[in-house]
Amino acid sequence: MHYMPQMPQSIVVYPVDAYVVETLKSVIGKQVLLETTRGGISGCIADVKPDHVVLDVRGRNFFVRICEIVWIMPE
Repeated sequence: MHYMPQMPQSIVVYPVDAYVVETLKSVIGKQVLLETTRGGISGCIADVKPDHVVLDVRGRNFFVRICEIVWIMPE
């Protein structure tokens, strides 16, 4: 019987940005413009989790990873 060493698996870790989470929580229910690494998106903050924000855009939910947010501007 041959012993096959297990290959280590990569784990991607995104640190929680507590200040961004706190800022997003302070504007729950308000319209904001989020600039992300993929462009801007405007909508109402519906929920905030440690790793993502739920943005309601005309009745549709968008889940935006907090690590992708460049800046936030309340409208």
